[in-house]
Amino acid sequence: MRTRKQWFFLILKITLVLIVLAVGSIYFFRDTILQQVLQKVEHKFKSDYNATFSVGNAKFVGTSSITLDNIHIIPFEKDTLLSVEKITTEISLLQMVTGDVQLKNLEMKNGFIQLVKNENGRNFDAFLKKDKNEQTTTEKRNYAQIANRILSKLLNLIPSEMNLDNLSLRVNDMGKKVNFHMNHLQLVDEQLNTNIHVTTNTFAQDWNIKGYANPRDKKADITFASADTTKIQIPYIDEKFGLKSSFDKIRVQLDRIEMGFSELHIDGIVSVENLTVNHPKIAKKDVVVQQAQFDYKFLLGSDFIALDHTSSAQLNKIKIEPYLEYNTEEDTLYKLKLNINKMKAQDFIESLPNGLFTHFEGMQAEGEFDYNLDFEFNKNKPNQLIFESKFNKNNLKILKYGEANLEKLNTEFSYAAIENGRAQRSIFVGKSNPNFTPLDSISPYLKHAVLTNEDPSFMHHRGFISEAFKQSIAKNIRTKKFARGASTISMQLVKNVFLTREKTLSRKLEEILLVYILENNRIASKERMLEVYFNVIEFGPDVYGIGEASKFYFQKTPRNLNLNECLFLASIVPKPKKFMYQFNEEGLQKSYAVKQQKFIKNLMLRRALITPEDTIGQSVPITVSGRARSFLKLKVVQDSIPSDTLLVPESEFFN
Repeated sequence: MRTRKQWFFLILKITLVLIVLAVGSIYFFRDTILQQVLQKVEHKFKSDYNATFSVGNAKFVGTSSITLDNIHIIPFEKDTLLSVEKITTEISLLQMVTGDVQLKNLEMKNGFIQLVKNENGRNFDAFLKKDKNEQTTTEKRNYAQIANRILSKLLNLIPSEMNLDNLSLRVNDMGKKVNFHMNHLQLVDEQLNTNIHVTTNTFAQDWNIKGYANPRDKKADITFASADTTKIQIPYIDEKFGLKSSFDKIRVQLDRIEMGFSELHIDGIVSVENLTVNHPKIAKKDVVVQQAQFDYKFLLGSDFIALDHTSSAQLNKIKIEPYLEYNTEEDTLYKLKLNINKMKAQDFIESLPNGLFTHFEGMQAEGEFDYNLDFEFNKNKPNQLIFESKFNKNNLKILKYGEANLEKLNTEFSYAAIENGRAQRSIFVGKSNPNFTPLDSISPYLKHAVLTNEDPSFMHHRGFISEAFKQSIAKNIRTKKFARGASTISMQLVKNVFLTREKTLSRKLEEILLVYILENNRIASKERMLEVYFNVIEFGPDVYGIGEASKFYFQKTPRNLNLNECLFLASIVPKPKKFMYQFNEEGLQKSYAVKQQKFIKNLMLRRALITPEDTIGQSVPITVSGRARSFLKLKVVQDSIPSDTLLVPESEFFN
């Protein structure tokens, strides 16, 4: 009878024999197993992706190396997606059977991947669709687990060593072509080195990519730079979106991808030198960022994705501490926090990207400041939006202005509106202009009506209305478009006098900064700002200032305008060139216009800006009697108009 010890060794021997037999069987039938795996892949491509997957020849070399010849992926009735003459890689037999593939060595030569979009569609569409076999579930997504699983699979497919020869990535988007060609790429002893020749419809250049890469430790430090002294141009987006961009060098570091305590940490650094962008929606000229660095620390949990508060962004000398979070634990929350610690004002001015703040070039300042922004939006409770912006200054003083000299507001000056990049006729803001109207010579009705319609708290705020910003942001997020602005009279004044009407990011950012400087340094009084505003804003086609407007519409001086006429003028300030659409063929205002002006009047009554007595006798409709009447589409026959009435053709008037 066997002892327990003997039984143990017997079982151990049997187990070892079975393992050896299993391994031997797998080894002996490895080519058969490989063919079966390829057949399954071929079937999956055909059934799930409407594509043909084919391999001319496939075999094992030794115990773990696989060689594949003439590999093709061709979607049905589409352009070839992939074609490679030869692939050799090292893979575990057990991994091949289980499907948990982790590539070790990889050699590829003579091939291409091409992404094509043409009149027949895209040759990669089927691979973007959701897997039909994927089970639907009502359970909440676990962001950390999903991201960790995807990143692990991707990194497993990157071999620890590579030699790639004569390979290309081709993109053809309706004739917009980009070709990335590698003569040779090498990853040996964790060192990556390659040269890529890039050709497009508009340029050709060579890139150098080199650095450290360890996909098993999930770490990398790679630098992208031009092979010569030129800047790297980013292809495709210039033709696709009109965005021209280039840089001297980009360095990408991945320091950690680690799952712990149900949270995924992704840490690293991205830096760029002399990043240049050019797009008509950004600025009129090149925008250049000399030095920028982003130290990122992403944190993903079961129900949130966040950019941790320990992250930092450096723009020249400006250091920003950002915090971003998307959270679905209870409601859907979007959070943003920005913090700029105390810094010198001059360092801030000198760090602004060249070309983005042209009106600040040459500005000098002393003192320090710090800034904090706290934003939170609850998708399920949009009215509870949080928007808190705090700018704290310490002995901050402007010593010298740049191109936008805000002190100009306290002097007489010439003003010319800029439309579509072209200066309009010049207007002198001063007493030598017969149409210039001092503030005390403007009807109080007009002052109250315009303030009520445009900016009720103008006399008290510091350039911005936080509540208006909140409502504007909430509505724009809900409608997923720019449906509402939050412009104050201060912002309109700065835009008109110092900037242009172009709708660019540059103009809006300059407007915000200039308004803050104007209002918080008390450069001009509120009364003077309002006086200039009334004398420069557009009240109609080529009609600037209230002096011209009162004559253009009513053949009156601004002092003699009645309440209804002032309500009309206030109502057209947002769209002055479209005033004529308020009137019907009889020259009377349409009902929607009357209703709008009645709304402004009722607000003025509630705020005690006018009294009920002021409305007596104001039920009579307004009559446009000045040159503006020639813009109305009236039934009146041309011959019946008196010869002494001045009529200006609309086309000439606009010119």
